[in-house]
Amino acid sequence: MLERDVENRLVRAIKKLGGIAYKFTSPGRRSVPDRLVLMPDGTVTFVEVKRPGGRLTEGQKREIDKLRNLGQNVFIVYDYEEVDELVELLGGHL
Repeated sequence: MLERDVENRLVRAIKKLGGIAYKFTSPGRRSVPDRLVLMPDGTVTFVEVKRPGGRLTEGQKREIDKLRNLGQNVFIVYDYEEVDELVELLGGHL
């Protein structure tokens, strides 16, 4: 399973719930999470997607810590099961 497979499942699942999973980039800022998930109830969540067995870089760890210290929701998903768990947490069922 590749990272793009996990990411595609996330995007499709969020869309089914009526949300949007924008590809997130920040010019001049490296290592930000891959997706910015916006849900109809106003929930905003940053999601870093990795392939099974993938690892966060030190830069990604720092960015995730910064976001969490600001009170933001940040999740890391490594496989389909973790995508499904996140979707469940966001109020949906696959």
